[in-house]
Amino acid sequence: MRHVIALDVGGTGMKAALVGPDGELLHEARRDTGRDRGPDAVVASILDFADALRAHGLAEFGEEAAAAGVAVPGIVDTEKGVAVYAANLGWSDVPLRDMLTSRLGGIPVALGHDVRTGGLAEGRIGAGRGADRFLFMPLGTGIAGAIGINGVIEPGAHGSAGEIGHVVIRPGGIPCGCGQRGCLERLASASAVSLAWAEASGDPEADAADCARAVVAGDPRAVAVWQEAVDALADGLVMAVTLLDPRTLIIGGGLAEAGETLFTPLRAAVEERVTFQKLPTIVPAALGDTAGCLGAGLLAWDLLATEVSA
Repeated sequence: MRHVIALDVGGTGMKAALVGPDGELLHEARRDTGRDRGPDAVVASILDFADALRAHGLAEFGEEAAAAGVAVPGIVDTEKGVAVYAANLGWSDVPLRDMLTSRLGGIPVALGHDVRTGGLAEGRIGAGRGADRFLFMPLGTGIAGAIGINGVIEPGAHGSAGEIGHVVIRPGGIPCGCGQRGCLERLASASAVSLAWAEASGDPEADAADCARAVVAGDPRAVAVWQEAVDALADGLVMAVTLLDPRTLIIGGGLAEAGETLFTPLRAAVEERVTFQKLPTIVPAALGDTAGCLGAGLLAWDLLATEVSA
């Protein structure tokens, strides 16, 4: 059976699959990145994992994978196939595409940014299916975005389009690791809500999920923390709507797991803020933590289609 290798590299773990032509997950596997052993060990883990997937596909389906798609965090030069920088993994300027091509016997390899790759999957086969313009925003440790236009993710001139987490929403506010103050991700990410709720509740172990449960229970401290995050997120989304005019806003990541505890007040807050803008549909992401892996598979199939058409 014809198939491709799909690999989604995270800060601590990797999710992988062999994907059929129709997007079916034929085989799934997970491994640690090994980042505690340094960036070279992370690269070695990726290469070893990809090679193991290649061997599994050959044994199970009687042929080599036709291509591979790999999603990685940080700054990615997709044209050159270079993982430029990732703070969580400690690497810089890793020619990952060429290394994987060599390890996998010369098959074509597509390298993508993790959030944009996840957005590709959500746009084509997930919550954004059928939307010609969408913005995918996972609210996790940080906040990033993927701008979808007619089934393709816009990378930007320098590969950094969609970094909405570093739009300043509260000038002069909380310092951000990027060097600015008051960035959206310092106010409305899952990690930001976790920090705010830990402080408000007096429980250093409390997180965003605990805050959401306390909101449902009617705890006024939790309601205040949650509303501050919702208001900041709504301000950021209205800015994005003004600039991009998306038809659909897809919200994913850990904070979206709160369901309507997040979406009901968020939709209301965005609606209150729009004036001349057309209000987009705001929906939860549909693919969960498989989005990056599915998107990596799409990158691989797209690469094969491009080579055939060329």
